[in-house]
Amino acid sequence: MSAHLTGLIDKLHTDRSLDKAEWAALIAGRTPELAEYLFALSRKERQRYYGRDVYIRGLIEFTNYCKNDCFYCGIRKSNWNVHRYRLTEEEILSCCQAGYALGFRTFVLQGGEDGYFTDARMVHIIRAIKELCPNCALTLSIGEKPYDSYKAYFDAGADRYLLRHETYDPCHYKALHPPSLSASVRQQCLWDLKDIGYQVGTGFMVGSPGQTPEHLAGDMIFIRQLDPQMVGIGPFIPHHDTPFAREKAGALDLTLFMLGLLRLMLPRILLPATTALGTIVDGGRELGILAGANVVMPNLSPSDVRKDYNLYDNKLYTGIESAERRKGLEDRMAAIGYKVVTARGDSLNTSNE
Repeated sequence: MSAHLTGLIDKLHTDRSLDKAEWAALIAGRTPELAEYLFALSRKERQRYYGRDVYIRGLIEFTNYCKNDCFYCGIRKSNWNVHRYRLTEEEILSCCQAGYALGFRTFVLQGGEDGYFTDARMVHIIRAIKELCPNCALTLSIGEKPYDSYKAYFDAGADRYLLRHETYDPCHYKALHPPSLSASVRQQCLWDLKDIGYQVGTGFMVGSPGQTPEHLAGDMIFIRQLDPQMVGIGPFIPHHDTPFAREKAGALDLTLFMLGLLRLMLPRILLPATTALGTIVDGGRELGILAGANVVMPNLSPSDVRKDYNLYDNKLYTGIESAERRKGLEDRMAAIGYKVVTARGDSLNTSNE
């Protein structure tokens, strides 16, 4: 095991930051032995702040309409093979009510950038959820919006907002998105959300087409500057109805390594073990927890629409729509020494160390 690279991990553990060349060298030089050294430290940091608790978020994928044409996404507007759907407000509230009975205290409304859901509609839905479940946290993940829209959602009761920046590098961003979208606008949205007062989540794809260790280094530096409350990462997985259908999927080992690095850099963040991890390998979410993650996001969407929110091929559709499924998740986490808890699970990353 390289003394230089272990030294970089030790430096990250102490200083919480590296320069771009150091990040790139560490990411490019990873080995299984180096990863285990990293994970031992990242687990200690995770347990220092969050113990062995695993927070659950009830994911409600409420619309798969989207105005955007991102090259990697299965629900891009140019994919005419998608069976489109929108949940009604009543259906969304029913998902929340069922989830609350199962112990969920955070709900995540996720959807494409769907013009049907105007600010007025979103505000009405947010207020209805907060009235139904007043002690719960509500997270939105509905893409790029003007500052005033974000402010209206926040004032209506939304607590958190997830907006993955996908890649910090503007040239790499252009390679993944149509000309109508830009890295700078995406990043400004994140600064706007932080300014308004949201608990902010960002993140990136691991192994997206054209990605280099230098790109990932830039992602880490940007995240350190943003200092968010949540970071969601997952491996790139191609979808057969996109321009990237024949591209290679992101690697499990690199995704886990980046999770460990994120935990050392910002030890108090909320860090999900994503559905994509569970898709590329059985037990992938458990591996994510062991790398330093502390959140899982089971699906509360109605079972008949889950297959239609198909961002990538072979997506894991298992939900937690019953007490039996909740017990199964608890058993899987217990098998690796962790426990699912019923709590809002607010981020402890409220300021830099």
